[in-house]
Amino acid sequence: MSETSGTTFGGRRAIPPNNSNAAENDPPTVELQGPVPRGVNLQDYLNVTNVHLFKEKWDTNKLDHHTDKYDSNKLIVRRGQSFYIQIDFNRPYDPRRDIFRVEYVIGRYPQENKGTYIPVPVVSELQSGKWGAKVVMRERTSVRLSIQSSPECIVGKFRMYVAVWTPYGVIRTSRNPETDTYILFNPWCEEDAVYLDDAKEREEYVLNDIGVIFYGDISDIKSRSWSYGQFEDGILDACLYVMDRAKMDLSGRGNPIKVSRVGSAMVNARDDEGVLVGSWDNVYAYGVPPSAWTGSVDILLEYHSSENPVRYGQCWVFAGVFNTFLRCLGIPARVVTNYFSAHDNNANLQTDIFLEEDGNVNSKLTKDSIWNYHCWNEAWMTRPDLPVGFGGWQVVDSTPQENSDAKKDGTHVVETVDATHIGQLIVTKQVGGDGIKDITDTYKFQEGQEEERLALETALMYGAKKPLNTEDVTKLKSDVDMDFEVENAVLGKDFKLTITFRNQSPTRYTISAYLSGNIIFYTGVSHVEFKNETFKVTLEPLSVKKEEVLIRAGEYMGQLLEQASLHFFVTARVNETKVVLAKQKSTVLTIPKVIIKVRGAKVVGSDMVVTVEFTNPLKQTLRNVWIYLEGPGVIKPKRKLFREIPPNSTVQWEEVSRPWVSGRRKLIASMTSDSLRHVYGELDLQIQRRPAE
Repeated sequence: MSETSGTTFGGRRAIPPNNSNAAENDPPTVELQGPVPRGVNLQDYLNVTNVHLFKEKWDTNKLDHHTDKYDSNKLIVRRGQSFYIQIDFNRPYDPRRDIFRVEYVIGRYPQENKGTYIPVPVVSELQSGKWGAKVVMRERTSVRLSIQSSPECIVGKFRMYVAVWTPYGVIRTSRNPETDTYILFNPWCEEDAVYLDDAKEREEYVLNDIGVIFYGDISDIKSRSWSYGQFEDGILDACLYVMDRAKMDLSGRGNPIKVSRVGSAMVNARDDEGVLVGSWDNVYAYGVPPSAWTGSVDILLEYHSSENPVRYGQCWVFAGVFNTFLRCLGIPARVVTNYFSAHDNNANLQTDIFLEEDGNVNSKLTKDSIWNYHCWNEAWMTRPDLPVGFGGWQVVDSTPQENSDAKKDGTHVVETVDATHIGQLIVTKQVGGDGIKDITDTYKFQEGQEEERLALETALMYGAKKPLNTEDVTKLKSDVDMDFEVENAVLGKDFKLTITFRNQSPTRYTISAYLSGNIIFYTGVSHVEFKNETFKVTLEPLSVKKEEVLIRAGEYMGQLLEQASLHFFVTARVNETKVVLAKQKSTVLTIPKVIIKVRGAKVVGSDMVVTVEFTNPLKQTLRNVWIYLEGPGVIKPKRKLFREIPPNSTVQWEEVSRPWVSGRRKLIASMTSDSLRHVYGELDLQIQRRPAE
């Protein structure tokens, strides 16, 4: 069977690329070695009448393989672990004279040496790490087999056949979609490259279908729930389609390193027509604003059905969808958030902010940006391609990257350096809860340690461009200190910014200060400057002076972006010494929430009513308001349009839900409109099992 396809060139067969799980090429049901003598009926030999896969949610196959949560009527197992099937024959099986074997086939051009055609021999004992089928029960005309797959098996959907040997050739079962078998990575198997030995971590990083993604600002960390939905109907097929769309060779799909790299590239649509189109310009025509998504399910299903990239995503959406892809296939994965994440545009390992003589930021020269936060993923696997000790959590970033842009604008003088601003906190969701877990020390040494400086110097050796020399600057110590604080800011309200100057010397100083307030994308890129103010300060010897600046709602509301993030930059020049002081801070406005309520029995199979409610807190009418709702295992993703919501008005939306998964569940809602976005709400639920009848 494995040698039937291809064209011969110089005595060798050229096999076309086998890069589609969905493509099929059925093997022949009869393979004869020669003519069958007259009077011989092949049906008189051992024939298969039925195959049972024990694929219900309550069957041991799905329970033992931790695949009972998948909303699928197909058999789903994990590699390197045995599972059971039963074959019914037309007569009792006699191992002394009957020969049969099970075959698994994937793709259109299967080959045994590529692992895409797998003949499974019947053996007396299963051997660890090898394919094999052991007869564990014979009853009348039925045979029950324990089948063990290789822990390095290709991950995907296999077609299954049973082949019986006769004196005249092979009789094979015909194609039957009901016997299709999905084989996944297995974090429970010690021989699998994704083996994870902690049971609680497997529960979190493989089986948890609801997560928490952290965003906001380091001084005001916010979180939102995300429905990964890796077990929802159609998601497994959509994830396999992502690899098909990448034309990834099937022979490489057993390697989690390759699968992670291909999946990461395909989650964004840049260059390869992948899942999501990225957009950071606050214009989302003909698509869904990134902040409106509540999970991955709608995105992946739409991509699979339309075969076109879905609009739109930003870093947390890419990370959320990629996490679904990894967990669905069985690779332990988590979403990570880095606060103050540097986008080093010219690869000199510095983020450079260029100032004019008066302290104003030169936006033309300032190409680097500091993202308030950036999300990526970590996937767990061994790394046999790297030196010992580099296995475990691997960083994979699916957000599309920009090309470098070298600066060529003359000579510049370094005035001030902040060596600790970037990457101050790196976090993920804690295991077994919705809280925050600090993993900064897994990425970098503590600031100021010798190891941290050495790591930076080593990295600088490989940089694309030499950094500006800051060695002498860092040794300067000014007699004058400056800092500022931003008052907790609520959307639509005025708030204060307080700048504090400290003179630690017996000398009197005068200061020229400049404040710039910008509405920024969460990537740190400025959208518009809404506030600028210059002022003079006289500092008496050994004194402290505070300057308060009022930020009015009317100054920022008209230009607000979807994450309601404001960035303030203060520079101050000490006139007598010419020393320049500079500080920057961001703040995220507090935004109203969507309220979710339920009434009725919270029981699997019983109807309950979900109510989503939102009140417009602004002094303006909200238009083209979309509310999104979903909850894995509770309600399929839904959305509803409200043409407008007047000021201080409330809208309600009710949906009837019939939960199909018991245990701890969550409903997640979002609201988006022309002028207000990034509005969320969620509700924890405990769904009871259906009472025994």
